[in-house]
Amino acid sequence: MPRPRLPALLPVLAMLPFAQTLADDNELETVIVSASLLQEDGTRLPLAWSKVDREALELIGHVHINETMQRVPGAWISRGNGQESLTALRSPVLTGAGSCGAFFMAADGISLRAPGFCNVNQLFDANTEQAGKIEVIKGPATALYGSNAMHGVINVLSAPPTDSLDHSLALEGGPYDYYRAKYHYRNTTGPHGISINANGVTDGGYKDDSGYDQQKMTLRHDYDGQLWNIRTVLDAANLNQETAGFVEGYEAYEVGNLRKYNPNPEAYRDAWSVRFYSAATRELGADHSLTLTPYFRDNDMEFLMHFLPWQPVEENGHTSLGLKTLLHSDMGSLAWANGLDVEYTDAMLKETQEEEWVSSNQPAGVHYNYRVDAISAGAFSQLRSQWQSPWEISAGLRLEHTYYDYDNRTDDGNACVPEATACRFYRPSDRDDDFTDVSVNAGASYRFSDDLLAYLRAARGFRAPQATELYRLQSGQRVADLDSEELDNLELGLRGNAWDRLSYDASVYYMHKDDVIFQDADRQNVSGAQTRHYGMELSLAYQLAADWLFSLDGNIAEHQYDSRVSLLGSDGDIKGNDIDTAPNVFGSARLNWDFSRLSGQDSVAELEWVYMDEYFLDPDNEHKYDGHLLLNLRVSSTLGPRWQATLRLTNLLDEQYAERADFGFGSYRYFVGQPRGAYLEMRYQFGIAPG
Repeated sequence: MPRPRLPALLPVLAMLPFAQTLADDNELETVIVSASLLQEDGTRLPLAWSKVDREALELIGHVHINETMQRVPGAWISRGNGQESLTALRSPVLTGAGSCGAFFMAADGISLRAPGFCNVNQLFDANTEQAGKIEVIKGPATALYGSNAMHGVINVLSAPPTDSLDHSLALEGGPYDYYRAKYHYRNTTGPHGISINANGVTDGGYKDDSGYDQQKMTLRHDYDGQLWNIRTVLDAANLNQETAGFVEGYEAYEVGNLRKYNPNPEAYRDAWSVRFYSAATRELGADHSLTLTPYFRDNDMEFLMHFLPWQPVEENGHTSLGLKTLLHSDMGSLAWANGLDVEYTDAMLKETQEEEWVSSNQPAGVHYNYRVDAISAGAFSQLRSQWQSPWEISAGLRLEHTYYDYDNRTDDGNACVPEATACRFYRPSDRDDDFTDVSVNAGASYRFSDDLLAYLRAARGFRAPQATELYRLQSGQRVADLDSEELDNLELGLRGNAWDRLSYDASVYYMHKDDVIFQDADRQNVSGAQTRHYGMELSLAYQLAADWLFSLDGNIAEHQYDSRVSLLGSDGDIKGNDIDTAPNVFGSARLNWDFSRLSGQDSVAELEWVYMDEYFLDPDNEHKYDGHLLLNLRVSSTLGPRWQATLRLTNLLDEQYAERADFGFGSYRYFVGQPRGAYLEMRYQFGIAPG
C-alpha cells in the first residue's frame, strides 16, 4: 500500500487563504475552556485545538473512546481488548512504563491520575459517554498545565445543568450480549443547577472468555450566588473485565479459527476510581476574579499482566489531595491568568507472581512492593492580548517542582535466588528524587478578515519521570538516573470560512523531543534519546446542500528516531527510522444527511469512513501492519415528543482488521477488530423542556 507523504496536503493549505470568504452572519463562534479554564472564543487563539460536542457524542454513542477520538486530527486511541487503550496524539502510539506521561488527560481540567502515576488506560476512568464535550489541545499546552502536557491535553468536560428540565433514560443492545443503560437528569431551579449522568454496561465479549461490566457516574451541582459561584462534581467509575490477549502469527486477524481465540482466558483487569472537586469563583472588584479548586482523587487497579510470558499480577493505586488556584485579571487590552497548583499523592505498587516459570530469572513471589509519597507544586502566568486590532498575542511561563519519597516494602536488591544468572527484577533501596522543570509558550495570530485567521506558535512542554521508571527496575539496575523529557514545538495554522459553505482549521508543526526515557538493550531505564515529529492536521466541513454536510478530520505525519541509541528490541542503528506504531496517515470523513423534512421528525443519518495507514511494528522497521479502511453508519430519529431511536452499524463492509498490531517476543501479535455489528438504542424523555 503506498504511503501518502507530508507534501500531499500542501496544495490544500495553500489554496485556503485565497478562497471566497463567508458573509459575516454565517461565521461560527467557537467556545473553548481548556486553554485558560474560562470560556473564550477559540477562533482567535494561536493554538491547535479540537472539540467533540455533546450532540456528536450522543450520535456516536461510543462503545470505546477510540470511536469518538477519530474525529480529532492527530489523535488515535488505539483499542486493546475490552476498555483497554493506548494513546497517540501528535505522536506514535507510546508504550512502556511511563509513556502515558506524555499526555495530560483530565476531567474538567483536573488530571485523571496524579502526574507521576499515569496509566495507559486512564481514559476509561472518565465518563466520556455522557460528557458535555471533549476538548483536545495538540502539542505542548498553555502554562496552566504542567508535567505530562507535552504531546497534548485531552480534557473531558462534565455536562452542565440545563436551564429547564432534561430528564431521560436510554436502553441499548448490541452484538455478543452487549447491553447498556444511560440515565441523565439536568435542571436549574433558582440559583441551583443539577446534572446527574450515570451509565452501566455489560458486554459478553467478541473473543472467547472475554467481556466486561462497567459503571460510571457524574454528579454535578452548580450554585450561582451573589458572592460566590460554586461548581461541585463527584465522578466515579468501576470496571470488571475479563481480558482477551493478543492472537499471534502473521496476519492472524484474518484466520477464522484465531479471530475469536483467547490465548489468555485467565486474564482480567479490575479498576475503580473516584474524583471530587469544588471550584469556587468570586469577583475581586470589577477587573479580577479568583477561583479556588480543592480536589480529591482515589483509584485502585489490579490486573494480570498477560502480555508477559510469566504472567504476574500487578496491584497499583494512589490517593491525592490537591488545590488549584487561578487569579484572572481583565486589564482592558490584556487578559492575565496567574496561579499556584499543589498536590500531595500517596501511591503504591505491588507485583506478584503466583507460579514458578521456566527460568529462575522470573521467580514466583513478590517482584516489587513499594510506596511513594509525592508532592508536586507549580506556579504559572499566562497572558493574552485583547486589542482592538487584527493582532492577538499570547505567552505563558510555568515553573514546576516534583518530589518523590520512595519506600521499598520488600527486600532490597534482586528478587531472585542467588543462582539466577540474569534476574529480571531489581528493587532499589529507599531514596528520594526531585525534578524542577520550566515550560514556556508564545504565539501570535493575525485576522486577515472576519473569515480568515493565521497563527504562529512556539512552545516547550515537559514531563517528569514516572514512578515506575524510577523504581521498577530490571536486570540489576540499582539506580535510574533520569532527567525530565522536554519537547519543543513550532507550528503554523490557518482557520476560517470560505465559499459560503466551507469551514476549515489546518495546522503544520515540527516537534523535537530531548532526554527521551527508554529501556536499552540491557533493560536499563535511561534518558538521552531524541525523536522528531512533523506533520499537518486538517479539519473541514463543507455544506453540500441544505440537508447535506461533508466533514473530514485527518493528519499526515512523520515520527522518527533522531539519535543512535541501543534500544531494547532493536538490532542496529535506528536513527532516521520510523517509530513503531506510527502510521503516516489516519483520520475519518463523514457524510451527514438531515432528513427531518422527509420524516417529519428530528432525524439524521451519518455515513463514516475511517482510514488507518500501514505502520511499522518494531524500531528496525522490519515488520509492519498493512492498515485498514472501515465504514460505519448511524441513524437517529425522534419518534414523537418523548421517544428517540438510534441505530449504529459498525464495520459495514465486515473488514478483517486489527485494532492494534504489535511485534514482541519474536512474533506478530494482534488485537482483532470486531466484525459487522448493530447497536439499537431507545431513549425515553421523562421531562421535556418548554418550547
